[in-house]
Parts: sequence; structure tokens; C-alpha cells
Amino acid sequence: MLPGLEAAELPADAIEVGRILDAWGIKGWFKVLPYSADPEALFSSRIWFLLPTEKGVETFSGVGKLRIKEAKIHSDMVVACAHGIDDRNAADSLRGARIFIARSSFPSAQKDEYYWVDLIGLDVINREGVSLGHVRDLLTTGPQTVLVIDQVRDGKTVEIMIPFVAVYIDDVNLGERRILVDWQADY
Repeated sequence: MLPGLEAAELPADAIEVGRILDAWGIKGWFKVLPYSADPEALFSSRIWFLLPTEKGVETFSGVGKLRIKEAKIHSDMVVACAHGIDDRNAADSLRGARIFIARSSFPSAQKDEYYWVDLIGLDVINREGVSLGHVRDLLTTGPQTVLVIDQVRDGKTVEIMIPFVAVYIDDVNLGERRILVDWQADY
């Protein structure tokens, strides 16, 4: 295992939230590519779990636990430093590592705010009780987020999209794993 990394097991509720791009500076800092426009989970968690890169040279194997000293936004990018990563060479050895954080350590979402990972897989049902399918993905179009739903029609899976805005979304019930929408099956 590399200096700064402790051997660990990936938590059962681990979510992949980004990856390490490159070393930044000479004091062990590194650049991070977050998979979210709002990387609050990266900033709030002091324990990151790393898996080696899927492409390129693996500098470690298994799961490594990294204890984060600081993570912040700097010039439109996320940079971080960790205990035991004290120079550019050590930071560079983390290049390409995939970052996972335990879902239980994410900050609590505010009322009517949801983590995308919690919406994926939910059933989407309209006001008439017709199932429109399951949320496969979400995408940002700039002004709004859109639910990408896999719907089965005539034995074939088709993709439909519903803007994730209050005018179309009546209710999100994470406990029942469903979203109630004002949307017709043939839109």
C-alpha cells in the first residue's frame, strides 16, 4: 500500500463520487474530478476510500483509506490534501484513483432536495396510477435537471425524459421508492 493509504474494506453503502486527476503543486496536494456539480460530499467527508485506476498504471491494489486534511475549490477545480501525502511524487501516485465515500457520511439533504444516487432506480408513476418506468439516470440541461426514465412499450425499452421541476413532480417518496408525476405515458 502507498504511503498515506491504509488497507480497508469498501463500505457497503459506498458511492463513487469522483477520481483523482493529478498532483497539484509540490506539497502533496492533488486535483480531483468530482462527479457532481456540487461536490459537498467530498468536502464534508474526512475519509475517502480509493480504488485503483481502471486505465493506466496501477500504483496500488485493493481498497485504500485516505484521511483527508482539506478539500476545497480553487480556480474552478477541486483540490485536496491528505495525511501521509506530503510531496508531489506521493500525490502523483494517486493519479486515476477512484474516490468512494460512504453514503452515510453525506451531508443531510434539505427539504425537497435529493441526491441523484437516491433517485436512480425509483419507480415513476403518473397521477392516473400508470407506471412510466424506472429512473435510469439524471442529466443537467443548464437551467434544470431531467429524469431519464426507461419505459417498456410493446416489449421494447424506450427512453423518456421528464424535467425534475415542481410543475411536473408531485411527490418524491424515497421510502416507497417512487416518484409521482404529472406526465402522460404517451408524451
